[in-house]
Amino acid sequence: MLICPVCGEILNAGEKTLRCAHGHSFDRAKEGYVNLLRSSRPGDSMGDDRASARSRRDFLNRGYYAPLRDALVELFWDKSGSVLDICCGEGYYTAALGENEKLRVYGFDLSREMVRLAAKRGGAVYFVANISAIPILTESMDFAVHLFAPFHEGEFARVLKPGGRLYSVVPGARHLYGLKEALYDRPYLNDEQLPETEKLRLIGRQKLAARIALETPADIEAVFRMTPYYFHTGEKDKAKLKDVQRLETEIEFVIGEYEKL
Repeated sequence: MLICPVCGEILNAGEKTLRCAHGHSFDRAKEGYVNLLRSSRPGDSMGDDRASARSRRDFLNRGYYAPLRDALVELFWDKSGSVLDICCGEGYYTAALGENEKLRVYGFDLSREMVRLAAKRGGAVYFVANISAIPILTESMDFAVHLFAPFHEGEFARVLKPGGRLYSVVPGARHLYGLKEALYDRPYLNDEQLPETEKLRLIGRQKLAARIALETPADIEAVFRMTPYYFHTGEKDKAKLKDVQRLETEIEFVIGEYEKL
């Protein structure tokens, strides 16, 4: 399913190297993933850094978002075929999907550190790539999963087979509302707006809600850094979390199901 990011030819997999018919080759890292990102910038400078990747991994490993993981696993329990996890992060959801023996799972992320951690989880073919130029064969995927990442409808539609399905996850109205109450004088609801697209047709949506208790300041800081709020919150409001030792909050997710036209 992987194609050369230089010329677009199919990559043939060897034991340690992937190579296309034109001779472009890409070595597997010791963890098993391959870097297919075309960039003049050093790989470690792209996407989340090591500290952010490990913080996210540790947070997810504690099971706070297990309800979403389990919902995705249930969505796929009776399905078979190829699945692409778009911007897979450190592989928490990807590896869970990979436990289904009827699925061939692929996952990629811009961050090499995220993909390195994901490859350690196993359960999928992992690679480093940019969402705007996914090195996957056109119309090769039966399904794709897209969680909390930029939406690139052209690439998503290109890699999906006709009639293929995309499952896109966005925050629900009260997702992490308890965190917002701790941060802001006037906390606000999320709009639950699923991505709009002309190349994919929205055919269904479901909402998932649960309540969690973040038991340590480190977990509170970790989930805050995983959200867009972190980049749009002033230092004065950020400082409010320093005195919060434990935090209860809702988590809510909306899962939209799209079909390729």
